[in-house]
Amino acid sequence: MPDSGELQIRALRTLEDCRAVVSIQEEVWGRDGETVPASVLFVSAKRGGILLGASAPGDGGPAPAGRLPLAGFVWSMPGVREDGKRTHWSHMLGVLPAYRQHRIGEHLKWAQRERALEQGAELVEWTFDPLQAANAHFNLQVLGGIGASYGVDIYGALSGPLHRGTPTDRLIVEWRIDAPHVRRRYEARHPEGGSRLMVAKSADIVNARAAIEVVERDGRIQVGGVVPARDERRFLLPIPPRFLEMQQEATSIALAWRLAVRDVMTDAFARGYRAVDFFLNRTQGGGAYLFARDDSAG
Repeated sequence: MPDSGELQIRALRTLEDCRAVVSIQEEVWGRDGETVPASVLFVSAKRGGILLGASAPGDGGPAPAGRLPLAGFVWSMPGVREDGKRTHWSHMLGVLPAYRQHRIGEHLKWAQRERALEQGAELVEWTFDPLQAANAHFNLQVLGGIGASYGVDIYGALSGPLHRGTPTDRLIVEWRIDAPHVRRRYEARHPEGGSRLMVAKSADIVNARAAIEVVERDGRIQVGGVVPARDERRFLLPIPPRFLEMQQEATSIALAWRLAVRDVMTDAFARGYRAVDFFLNRTQGGGAYLFARDDSAG
């Protein structure tokens, strides 16, 4: 993938590079005991792991490769699933807070896809908190990932600021990196400045039922009730705005959202649905997942 302006993406191979990645981990996620050490990153990068770094934009002037400070990184490990598919497990994507308006995370993911394809992988997989709307938009709408399964409290209790107040439930994403809908997103956003992909929502999507009824109380969007599952082809699953803030300031409300989303998603996956898209509410925050029995909606 070519550079974007001054942004440079390169493979990280040296122990010095790996120590820089450790520093980014600590700044992004805090020192919660889950930091991957430089020695593990170093060995992984030498044996098939994809470890890429993005230079900090705006540092000016040309510099030798590998000398610009890092603004972010992505790291994945190769593997083979039980069904025989070659995959990469993308364990971490981190961008320093000062550089999050430069689409660095997106550029890193497309570069990761390119290298995974070169290795013959069919999938890249990872987890994310399904109640983080910006991440849901990025993973499903921008990249074309599919929410394929749900993990309950998969990391246990973590002490970092991003994990406080609720179980560490995660949505497991399958990024089918050579699928037509992923290629369409790549072609729409990738070269010559990255045009935005516009998704037209059909009437049956707009009018699909919502699996969670929401109410506004005390200035927060709260769970009003979970709508019993039916057998429609599609349904929407709303999530609230500012969930990270909610975990810190209104833990009981955040926990109610966690448990309601857990109930809906685990039931949906068991019934053959997949989370195929996410519609971000750019005005209020939050948004809604689109679940479908046929992932062609993605």
